[in-house]
Amino acid sequence: MKLPVYKNLQRNCTIEEMENALTVLENYADSPAVKEDELNGIGEIISNICGAIEMKTMIQDGMEEREAANHFMKRVLNSIDK
Repeated sequence: MKLPVYKNLQRNCTIEEMENALTVLENYADSPAVKEDELNGIGEIISNICGAIEMKTMIQDGMEEREAANHFMKRVLNSIDK
């Protein structure tokens, strides 16, 4: 979980741009030529983009950036603890 990456993406990209990037990365990862270490990197990038989309959605719904970041981090940490 890289909060600075989430913040940067949600500040500088639209949700549509991030969703387009997800589509490209998911299709790239589906290629049989992609190696395991590449898949790990792609998976981390996909996770970061999904986090940024969730944060941006919360902010667009009226939540302050700091509050959205804290809420998202708590949710992720709670899911890891279970």
